Amino acid sequence: MLRVAVYKDNWPWSALRDGKPTGIDVEIAQALAKGLGVRTDVAEITADESVDDDLRNAIWRGGLLGFAPADVMMHVPFDRAFGARNDQVALFAPYYRESFQLACNKTAVDCEAPPVQFRGKRLAAELDSIPDFYLLGTFGGILAKDVVHFPSGAEAALAVAGGQADVVIASKAQIEAMIHETKASNIARRKMPLPAFSSPGWDIGMAVKENSRTLSDALETILGKMTDAGELAAIFARYGVAYTPALAG
Repeated sequence: MLRVAVYKDNWPWSALRDGKPTGIDVEIAQALAKGLGVRTDVAEITADESVDDDLRNAIWRGGLLGFAPADVMMHVPFDRAFGARNDQVALFAPYYRESFQLACNKTAVDCEAPPVQFRGKRLAAELDSIPDFYLLGTFGGILAKDVVHFPSGAEAALAVAGGQADVVIASKAQIEAMIHETKASNIARRKMPLPAFSSPGWDIGMAVKENSRTLSDALETILGKMTDAGELAAIFARYGVAYTPALAG
């Protein structure tokens, strides 16, 4: 059995659909377990105050409410400084390059316009996220009163498709999955960079306990074969997400 920790309510990566865990991270985990010749035990974790806390709860200590540590955790930022301060775990196998993107209802907003022209429009963002801070604080805060908050970037993206918002800034994967899932024809994605937006993107990888390097080596080998065979890109495509290799990969 390979016990894999994934984030709860993190569409399109991992979420319950019809009572079963599904999503990109879930399918990758299942493929990795199959490569090892074992079954998959998908364990959902609720995001804590920081990813450092999540690694402690999911991997090297376990949760205070009885969550048993997993063998591997998906969707971990792959960053040297982050890895150095979390010496109880080993980061490995970056498998995607994530970034933020702006999308809009193209009948209501010109996506390529300077963001100050979005004043008076409904601007959707996940609460307390980088897009939220950007919309609230940039341009002298003139957009702050127009920001509509949602529990997740995925829900913020769906709000634009459903007509509850005009503009959203969310992750590229969340926006692409929303367009794929809703088949919305009124959505445009901004091609120009957002002025004064500080996040260049980030790599996503996995984590195991620091003393589980043999497992991480085996999983990295399986992931490499999946990538070469096009299996990894096919998993992303099933959710409408264009596979973007990690820079560190």
